[in-house]
Amino acid sequence: MVTFLPSRPGPLADVPSFDRTIGGAESNVACALAAAGHRVRWVSRVGADGFGDHLVRSVAAYGVDTSGVRRDPHRPTGIYFRTATDRATDAHEVVYYRAGSAASAMSPDNMAPEDLRSGALLHLSGITAALSDDCLALMRALTARAPGRPLVSFDVNHRPNLWRDPSGVRVLLDLARGADLVFVGEDEAAAAWDLHGAEAIRAALPEPRTLVIKRGAAGATVYTREPETTTAPGATGALSTPAAPSAYGHDLAHGREAEYGRDTVVSVPALRVDVVAPVGAGDAFAAGFLSATLRGLPAAARLRHGHLMAAAALTVPGDLGTPPARADADRLAGLDARAWGRLRLGPGWTEATEQEVRTP
Repeated sequence: MVTFLPSRPGPLADVPSFDRTIGGAESNVACALAAAGHRVRWVSRVGADGFGDHLVRSVAAYGVDTSGVRRDPHRPTGIYFRTATDRATDAHEVVYYRAGSAASAMSPDNMAPEDLRSGALLHLSGITAALSDDCLALMRALTARAPGRPLVSFDVNHRPNLWRDPSGVRVLLDLARGADLVFVGEDEAAAAWDLHGAEAIRAALPEPRTLVIKRGAAGATVYTREPETTTAPGATGALSTPAAPSAYGHDLAHGREAEYGRDTVVSVPALRVDVVAPVGAGDAFAAGFLSATLRGLPAAARLRHGHLMAAAALTVPGDLGTPPARADADRLAGLDARAWGRLRLGPGWTEATEQEVRTP
């Protein structure tokens, strides 16, 4: 989407002007991964209009392959406006203009399979499922377990104001169960599914081999399910079995440990960050975790790279921050627990030299 950022704080009704930039969950992840040195293709639909030109050109500038983006001559490019406040506060406002957009017309019939299944990893968002019935059909097709599919990553991204009826919360749970790797916030799992705490979330989502639970200022936890007698290579943490699930996970309560194996559970605390704008951090976290996953790093390092990429987004006004150089990110991710806990990152930190970033 094309995003319009307010020129000053306050309600949308009082903002006199906006700055144009780009946003959107999947394109944010694509741009961050490309900037981190990975080969990435973004697959979508945009209008044959000026906003579509701007969006495709801007995404391509990050090094993303946009050959899988189709131009729709009959539907516009989606746009949205937001306030400068935290999404979690009552003062935050977001206005989407996505109904009838080019992206909302995506379906299994008009998206090329070779574009969607040619990579090692396919990243999806629950936001897309909310756009239209055709988009939901596409998401169901892409999360259906089938031989030869790429690793499917799914970020729940629960946005209540995008869904036309309450059934969306169950749809998101069903889609997540079809993925191999799932990202979900502890707060959104509570709001959408009435699941409270990491163990309850895992009990309701035993199918994904990897489940990443974002816990805000408390950090993040990753569950990696392996066969009963093995642990994840290079991972640290304790073996755990899920607690009894809530209503959404009740049908999964019996025999799931034997069927899916036990979990290696790793938690990493969040960084201290001087926040400029609290938007885009979730997408950036996913990109950092996926980057480390593609590199074969252990679980704790994947979480730390997620936190570092999120810090890059949190310290800029828009959705997309400049990620740290890989060598700098690896150095910071390799700090001992005490130094990691004392690290504090502010605006411009990704451009700092090794000596300038405070690593006590």
